[in-house]
Amino acid sequence: MRPLFTKEYRTVSYVSGPLIYVERPRRISYGEVASITLPDGEERTGQVLDISREVAVVQVYEGTNRVDDRDTRVRFTGEPQRLDVSIEMLGRVFDGLGRPRDTRPPIVPEERPDINGMPINPFARDKPADFVQTGVSAIDGLNTLVRGQKLPIFSGAGLPANRLAAQITRQSRVREEEGNFAVVFAAMGITWQEASFFTQEFEETGALERVIFFLNLADDPTIERIATPRCALTAAEHLAYAHDLHVLVIMTDMTNYCEALREISTAREEVPGRRGYPGYMYTDLSSLYERAGRIKGRNGSITQIPILTMPDDDITHPVPDLTGYITEGQIVLSRDLFRRGIDPPIDVLPSLSRLMSLGIGPGKTREDHRNVSDQVYASYAYGRDLRRLVAIVGEEALTELDRAYLAFADRFEGGFVSQRNEDRSIEETLGIAWELLSSLPVHELKRISPELIDRYHPTHGKEES
Repeated sequence: MRPLFTKEYRTVSYVSGPLIYVERPRRISYGEVASITLPDGEERTGQVLDISREVAVVQVYEGTNRVDDRDTRVRFTGEPQRLDVSIEMLGRVFDGLGRPRDTRPPIVPEERPDINGMPINPFARDKPADFVQTGVSAIDGLNTLVRGQKLPIFSGAGLPANRLAAQITRQSRVREEEGNFAVVFAAMGITWQEASFFTQEFEETGALERVIFFLNLADDPTIERIATPRCALTAAEHLAYAHDLHVLVIMTDMTNYCEALREISTAREEVPGRRGYPGYMYTDLSSLYERAGRIKGRNGSITQIPILTMPDDDITHPVPDLTGYITEGQIVLSRDLFRRGIDPPIDVLPSLSRLMSLGIGPGKTREDHRNVSDQVYASYAYGRDLRRLVAIVGEEALTELDRAYLAFADRFEGGFVSQRNEDRSIEETLGIAWELLSSLPVHELKRISPELIDRYHPTHGKEES
């Protein structure tokens, strides 16, 4: 509730980067919104980052250029940062703070929740379940995304993570309730070229009709980047829990978000942690990732795919390292596969979906899914090992069976992982996997039960009949 009286301060004492320092604050709380009036009358918005008896630290969303310590006035509103949310946000493009970026008028809000959200009571959480079909075989077949899961994509600089994100946005759905599915897409610190790609892709394919697009560009204020994922998740929570939609939240690039955290931490002169990132980065990322999930008694759900760029392709870098601790697996893009023309270049061996078993099997995907996935993974891993052996001893030293596995690895990458813009159902994905496995002797399919081999193998037993 807005206070009856708000005091205006003229005690700005210091400006550092996106921060201003207001002396002698009274009755001010952490996280509340401030209205900053510049000497020329321009209004800007800020948020309280830190507070003590002597000073309040305020981050300014629009930047601090032309802010001085003599004539700038600061008024604290007594409210946290809020977002106008409505089902009418679908099909719209907003900036990082939720203001319309398209040519259409502002939405009429159904409510105005705090963008920081509310922690989900662990007792009220329901375990993730049900299959989310992305149409990408390397994900659906071997690293299945489950409704309510957090499954990040680890990419490297120059790899087509954005193209994969657009493909997942266009193709993903919950098959049993396809009409109740929506996507919230949050882009942080991207270039104009990348923004044009996403906008054009969503408009031309018709995907924008079920997408809420939050767009923060590289030349937008850094501080806005901190609010972008929180606004996106607030909109997703409204769709999920007020309108019973199954919402997929895609956030790219989380490395840009963490760089913004580091920049603000440096401006606050905080003691740095690993590689200069703030020591509270784990907690901050958790406050975003843990907003995914399902709640008992609610039909809607929130599933997350955060996308991050690993500096120097280093998976031990703090951003992917901490993300891996919080989330339930990872999809890893390979530079080697990308150089060989595999699209999308998903390396299935280091990739993992820890909740895959909750979303596959009879009534969800198909009864042979787990067996086929295990067999394909094992066969491909053996084929990859043989490639290293061939580099040492030559292919002439291999047995006929080894050559079959070597050919399997090549065909798997070229026909299963690589699919470009093709949208595959889970039945098509499993069918391709069976076709690949049929190139191996039946006695090598040790991870698949004989009953499933008899039922699904494309050639086994067909010759006799």
